[in-house]
Amino acid sequence: MRAAPRTLGLRALTVGTLTLGLMTVPGADATTAPPLTFVQQAKKADVIVRATLGTATTVTEGGIVYAVYPLTVAETLAGDAGSLPQSQGRPALYVLQGLADLPTLSAGQEVVVLLYARRLDSPLVGFNQGLYPVTGGKVSGLKDSAGKDITELGALRDAIRAARAAK
Repeated sequence: MRAAPRTLGLRALTVGTLTLGLMTVPGADATTAPPLTFVQQAKKADVIVRATLGTATTVTEGGIVYAVYPLTVAETLAGDAGSLPQSQGRPALYVLQGLADLPTLSAGQEVVVLLYARRLDSPLVGFNQGLYPVTGGKVSGLKDSAGKDITELGALRDAIRAARAAK
């Protein structure tokens, strides 16, 4: 007899404009979201920024505990960074504490992030997909629609503009 697959253990999952209420299932420890292409991520993002992550703090709001990473925004590529949740007078990533399967986040890390402006369990578009590290001015982990690596910030800007124009 096969064991039943584990289900999501979050308060809610937003898919497009539909929010699904989910029960907390004892023993549930995995959350998955369907993979999105970069074009899909760029279209869904309310805000896209190149930023450096600050030191995380813990914030409790309404009984919910978040790890909060203030952002030092170097460049806004789409949307309004001021529409993001704020911490210490700066835009910030509010991530539900203890959330599994997120990219590694660390203070001082430079990233390009594709974000939802509203507070969710994870602000990253695609739950865990909308974060691309920048090291030495080069983007990593990003491919265009043909599967070719996008490593140059200029090419990334062009890809974002093209994706969002295709809305």
